[in-house]
Amino acid sequence: MKNIPNNLKIELEEKYPIDVAKIVQIEESSDGTKKYLFEFKDGKTAEAVLLLMKDKQKDEDGNITKSEKYTFCISSQVGCKVGCSFCLTARGGFVRDLSAGEIIAQIVYLKKQNNIAQNKAVNIVYMGMGEPLDNFDNLTDAIKIISDLDGLAISTRRQTISTSGISTKIEKLGKMDLGVQLAISLHAVDDELRTELIPMNKAYNINSIIEAVKKFPIDTRKKVMFEYLVIKDKNDDIKSADKLVKLLNGIDAKVNLIFFNPFEGSSYERPSKNAMIKFQEYLLSKGLLCTIRESKGIDISAACGQLKEKVAEEK
Repeated sequence: MKNIPNNLKIELEEKYPIDVAKIVQIEESSDGTKKYLFEFKDGKTAEAVLLLMKDKQKDEDGNITKSEKYTFCISSQVGCKVGCSFCLTARGGFVRDLSAGEIIAQIVYLKKQNNIAQNKAVNIVYMGMGEPLDNFDNLTDAIKIISDLDGLAISTRRQTISTSGISTKIEKLGKMDLGVQLAISLHAVDDELRTELIPMNKAYNINSIIEAVKKFPIDTRKKVMFEYLVIKDKNDDIKSADKLVKLLNGIDAKVNLIFFNPFEGSSYERPSKNAMIKFQEYLLSKGLLCTIRESKGIDISAACGQLKEKVAEEK
């Protein structure tokens, strides 16, 4: 704009930049998964992932009958305070919260970079770098803008907050009743192991999380997702599966079993497929809905924090 005062131009540039982020690195997997490293105005970086969940379908004449289905995995912080022992993001420690604009920018840029129509519905999961509920105000502001018809018009039913379990913030979020979905990174059925995996469990133990989840308003067509990262010889036995069934009794829950994604320097190992199937079959036999998340992007820096760490080492 040329027809505004110079001092206003400067103020707009400083306070309301349009280019709040730029893509500095992309890795693409053979399965269509793309990992992005974003750099923000202050030079700090965070990751986002585009997951191609279903490819487009065509009829005999080559006409598209169903379009692609995408899930965007979005970061909420640069680094993380939680310090999970299985996560590479923990190595870099916590740097700062992302602003609402920086959270939204990841979605806008992923759509642009992949030629996804602006009005195309995608699923958003706040499961990238950082603990979303630790950046509560900026996260909820971003959700409101993303879901607004004059914003990105992506329904809150398509937005899932994945949290390590800050029970007080789960209750606060529930009272706002935004209509978002909830995913709990549980990963263990007793406080001893969970504290080893997620040190924050000392402050917000399993019981406090379960009680907060029971109060959380969930769309009747949806369930509360419990993420369970399966680690060889740590939590992959049937005894743990039985404890999990009892723990989630009374909650309209779905368990998502996740293969541990190995990275250099980790003492944890990926479980066998047989152990995963046995675990799943036990949960299903007890009436608990359970799926095994197929690992995507395993041939690239797919684990959270891997691409950031890799680029930092190269520099």
